[in-house]
Amino acid sequence: MKRIFDFIAALLGLFILAPILLIVALLVKLKLGSPVFFRQVRPGKGGNPFQMVKFRTMLDATDKNGSPLPDDRRMTRFGSFLRSTSLDELPELWNVLKGDMSLVGPRPLLMEYLPLYSQEQYRRHEVRPGVTGWAQINGRNAISWEDKFKLDVWYVDNQSFCLDLKILFLTVKRVLVREGISGDGEVTMSKFTGNKD
Repeated sequence: MKRIFDFIAALLGLFILAPILLIVALLVKLKLGSPVFFRQVRPGKGGNPFQMVKFRTMLDATDKNGSPLPDDRRMTRFGSFLRSTSLDELPELWNVLKGDMSLVGPRPLLMEYLPLYSQEQYRRHEVRPGVTGWAQINGRNAISWEDKFKLDVWYVDNQSFCLDLKILFLTVKRVLVREGISGDGEVTMSKFTGNKD
């Protein structure tokens, strides 16, 4: 039932939001240049990799050695707007349509985090990653990694269609008031470096 709902909702979402997707793509091209989309390999269900797609929000600025500058120096006002309104996440509906992601589930993080999880934290990969999730409506990037993972595992153990509908409804509310967009003192969220002893 969850997969059928995801497929139909993602298909309708891409159709209904097509004008917005086109406008945002044109603005990204104009303000940030090419490529319009940010593609990155992320771990999906079971930790299996897939390519997640989002709208690009940062400049490709590098230092004299060719290394990317820190996020706060590459983020633009326009990019911050896309993130605060979650417009950058809309292309992930394509990932949902393909079956890489679900509308609701733990957010797909970085592949490099996989060996850093505890056995309990790794359970977040027992389900498909989501465009939004239980952690997103309970603090998003403003809570600690440990709390975020606890919320993710709680969702894995308590998932239901009614809970998904509640999360989707509350996500819209959180986006409208723009809560928990970034971590304390961070442009987005600080990097996960492993669990504290």
